Amino acid sequence: MGKTVLIVDDSVSMRQMVAFTLQGAGFEVIEAGDGKEAVSKLNGGAKPNLVITDLNMPNMDGIALIKAIRGMAAHKFTPILMLTTESAEAKKKEGQAAGATGWIVKPFNPDQMLQVIKKVLP
Repeated sequence: MGKTVLIVDDSVSMRQMVAFTLQGAGFEVIEAGDGKEAVSKLNGGAKPNLVITDLNMPNMDGIALIKAIRGMAAHKFTPILMLTTESAEAKKKEGQAAGATGWIVKPFNPDQMLQVIKKVLP
């Protein structure tokens, strides 16, 4: 069975582009429109091998989502990549402090994204 990735982004088109890239590489994809929906899916039994989240989203942003995921015993060590237009060093540090594994700046290059995923997925 392939590995599963949870994509969290309030932009439907961005989720579709990421999903297309990942499915083409053999990953299964779960999608959520914001952090709250992602937490609900994780609490509902979703077991992704990797989470890719946007930073700026309504209801619950990426930093709050990372903190929530890190607080769940089942997902404490799940790799989390931030996929965002933010490239400021302060935001990256905030993401890392919350528990992000890596950072990809939008617009993303599909090959580059897959390379980063290969590095963080066991």
